[in-house]
Amino acid sequence: MTDLIHVFIGTKAQYIKTAPLLRLMDERGIAYRLIDSGQHARISVMMREELGVRAPDYVLGGSEDVASIPKVLLWSLKLATRLWSRQRLCNDVFGGRGGICVVHGDTPSTFLATLLARRAGLSVAHLEAGLRSYRLTHPFPEEIVRIVTMRLASLLFAPDATAVENLRRMRVKGRILALSGNTSLEAVRGALGDESFPHTGPVIVTMHRVENLHNASRVEQFVALTERIVKLYSVRFVVHEPTEIILAKRGYDDRLRAAGVEMRPLAGHSEFIRMLAAAPFAVTDGGSIQEECALIGLPTLLWRERSERPDGLDANVVASRYDVGIIERFLADPQALRVPTLRPTTSPSVEILQVLEESLRK
Repeated sequence: MTDLIHVFIGTKAQYIKTAPLLRLMDERGIAYRLIDSGQHARISVMMREELGVRAPDYVLGGSEDVASIPKVLLWSLKLATRLWSRQRLCNDVFGGRGGICVVHGDTPSTFLATLLARRAGLSVAHLEAGLRSYRLTHPFPEEIVRIVTMRLASLLFAPDATAVENLRRMRVKGRILALSGNTSLEAVRGALGDESFPHTGPVIVTMHRVENLHNASRVEQFVALTERIVKLYSVRFVVHEPTEIILAKRGYDDRLRAAGVEMRPLAGHSEFIRMLAAAPFAVTDGGSIQEECALIGLPTLLWRERSERPDGLDANVVASRYDVGIIERFLADPQALRVPTLRPTTSPSVEILQVLEESLRK
């Protein structure tokens, strides 16, 4: 059998950022095997429908999202057991085909996909390679996932010059490939088109990272900040499932609603991007959202100590560092940070696919 491109993903962000590549392969009639890790099982179904991605060839995990640390550990253990039988792994997960396994980002899905692919004898192509915080515990476990994946990958697709330099400093064994940007720019471009938006919508706030949700003082500070903002603006809190659990457990959801905050579940990607484009500013801890806000030019307070991504920093994105002074300066005049929306015309997906096809032919 001939070798094949395998794409192994499983989270909302991975679907959003990999969809341009998947659609491109569909348009060009290039065969590939799509494997879903099951990490965001329920959300993935909705994302495939919205993004025009076909059904996966193989799905691991169950039918529910893995939304808590105990569930992540149990899910990871179940997937890791597939490493024991190489033959079963090759036949079931990878359809008995060799080739290249494309993984994305820095999630538990990324880590497990990399281990499973290497165990099956496949090469690994890492999308969004080269992001580093240089602190093993911040963010956790993302930094560890990145290091392991980048050490094991044969092809490392770096979205910017900083990522390229990080990979060179690591002296990785794989081939470093500098892209014209991250595939998120294609996703944002598809969501916005050429439309312009008045900045009269609600402020968008989100929080879902482990280092925030499991730190009581940071959650309290974030809730208090949101209550303060809603006194001046309408506020829409887009709630991830792990966040919903924490807010409900501590009674913050009722407190925020009483203050006038609109609490709503996750939106589709296009809808969410359009929310950001219409917002006066955003407060978030999401790395992918940071990228999207940088492209949109939206003033953004990043609810993190630091970010492994350079997108928007020193321009429209401000890392809060949970520092009252930094937060106050941002709130004093967020519109001073607004920059024009970027509308790059390059296609990182085309660049990625060209390398993948060339590698298969070797």
